[in-house]
Amino acid sequence: MKSLLATSTRAGGGHWLTRFATLVASGHRVLDALQVPAALLARLYVASAFFSSGLTKLRDWDITLSLFMDEYHVPLLSPELAAWMGTAGELVLPVLLVLGLGGRFAALGLSVINVMAVLSLSEIAPAALQQHITWGVLLLTLALYGPGAWAADRLINKNGR
Repeated sequence: MKSLLATSTRAGGGHWLTRFATLVASGHRVLDALQVPAALLARLYVASAFFSSGLTKLRDWDITLSLFMDEYHVPLLSPELAAWMGTAGELVLPVLLVLGLGGRFAALGLSVINVMAVLSLSEIAPAALQQHITWGVLLLTLALYGPGAWAADRLINKNGR
């Protein structure tokens, strides 16, 4: 068996395997290089959605309070407190996420807001639910892996060492 493998390799039979391994290694390098901009794009995408929602709530506070009293049923909190906390979170946490300052904390905080938004509605359209799931997956990824190299957290940790 050994001699058959050696003959096959010498005759060029193992050449395709070397090329395949080189191709896989090149693919890994490309994907590794894309991790940093992908993390930034994920942060910008999710932050934009939540920040816009916070601005909408702030622009018409009376409607926001009405929604929290009649539509959104946040457990354990009064409608007023839930409205204030949700709006503040939707305005502050996205800024932190974009900057990558306390990036994991911001991602976890937005995850809580995201889950509460889904749970507090008695009915949610399938498309809206899918959007919340997408945000949830992106936020979970950012919470688990961090905001990436283009983040204030990375600069602070680098300078602090």
